[in-house]
Amino acid sequence: MRESPVEVLTGALVVLVAGGFLVYAAQATGLGGPSEGVRLNASFRSIEGVSLGTDVRLAGVKIGSVTDTALDPQTFRATTELTVNADVPIPDDSSAVVASEGLLGGNFVEIVPGGSLTTLADGGEIVDTQGAVSLLQLLLQYISGGSEQPS
Repeated sequence: MRESPVEVLTGALVVLVAGGFLVYAAQATGLGGPSEGVRLNASFRSIEGVSLGTDVRLAGVKIGSVTDTALDPQTFRATTELTVNADVPIPDDSSAVVASEGLLGGNFVEIVPGGSLTTLADGGEIVDTQGAVSLLQLLLQYISGGSEQPS
């Protein structure tokens, strides 16, 4: 049985388009994220909405991604490993904030640069951190009149 050239070309085109979608999906989800770069550590009270592959941004520009998360059983804080582009120097007095893209958007880690002339080296730690703000707690506080502190 002999295949027609049109069928062979159509099949090749389908395989090529499927491969393109796989590459796009890997890049969009961070699976193809920066494997080389500077690894930084940060400890947060809460990383709600942050997972492996979550963007790390500086001034709204993606400079890396979250490459590891774990719970520290001693402090009960979430420890994260952030891998950022090596060509972006991060001052050692910078802070890391779990921020939201909007009401319905996802979370990301925002690096707020400090003013120090010394930069963080590979394996350095960002000490000043602010965890995720729970939208539900804020809403409940607003409804109750703001007089009660969230527990």
